Amino acid sequence: MAGNREYKSDVFGMLMEEPGYALEVYNALNHSDYRDPGLVEVCSLERGISLSVRNDAAFILDMNLSVYEHESTVCPNMPLRALIYATNILEQWVKKQNIYGRKLVKIPTPRFAVFYNGVEEQPEQYQLKLSDAYANRMEEPELELTCTVYNINSGKNRKLLSECPVLEQYMVFVRYVREGLEMYPEKDLAKAIDGAIDRCIEEGVLREFLIRRREEVTKVTQLDYTFDRRIEFEREDARAEERVNTERERQAKEQERQAKEQERQAKEQAEKEVQRLRAELERYKKQFPEYKAEAEQH
Repeated sequence: MAGNREYKSDVFGMLMEEPGYALEVYNALNHSDYRDPGLVEVCSLERGISLSVRNDAAFILDMNLSVYEHESTVCPNMPLRALIYATNILEQWVKKQNIYGRKLVKIPTPRFAVFYNGVEEQPEQYQLKLSDAYANRMEEPELELTCTVYNINSGKNRKLLSECPVLEQYMVFVRYVREGLEMYPEKDLAKAIDGAIDRCIEEGVLREFLIRRREEVTKVTQLDYTFDRRIEFEREDARAEERVNTERERQAKEQERQAKEQERQAKEQAEKEVQRLRAELERYKKQFPEYKAEAEQH
């Protein structure tokens, strides 16, 4: 599928850039009670390193590497993306250490989580495994990576959201944007975003964050929804092409069936003609016995 998200972040990624919010999500997922945001070491790639995928959030806390991703469209390739990103982080981590020596080099324990808030119905929680992508399946893969997907839409994972106000309030913002898009017949994205931000600030939803980073939030939300719309258009085009191909296959099969039926009917007609000629010959022999005797002599 065309399209590259490398150029953009999103509001979730912006929230996770702030150690206090990242710590809140970490505590909710791991049932921990860390209080000092200063313990959170946000990971970023060194200048000059380019990836084909970008991650929403990655940070190290107490030697745990948390890699978080947000998605509004279902993507089974999350484990592969997580592997690429985690590998680059760990490459930087061990850069000044001797990985060829006799001493074991300790690395942060990686944990992978995906937060889903798309409109397509999905389970409350499930796992994606890297081994699902392997061309040759193994009972016990020698390299495995598991992403746990959390559906954070309304009515899903209530306990998690109740313990994590930043995720709950983020989903309120998303819901207000969606409601705004439904409100304006012309689907005016800018109006929907501005209205959602104003409403959140008035209601105390991510208030300080939205006031401080309003312009950036507006920009990345426009990019995010434009990207998702493009993906949906591409998917619809793919579905339309699939329907056309399916119809072509149906027509081809029908033409093949008709050709076989015509061949069958032709053979059946030919057999009937042979039987008719044989019967005609027998009647001729009976009418003209001398023909029969002459035929037997030959």
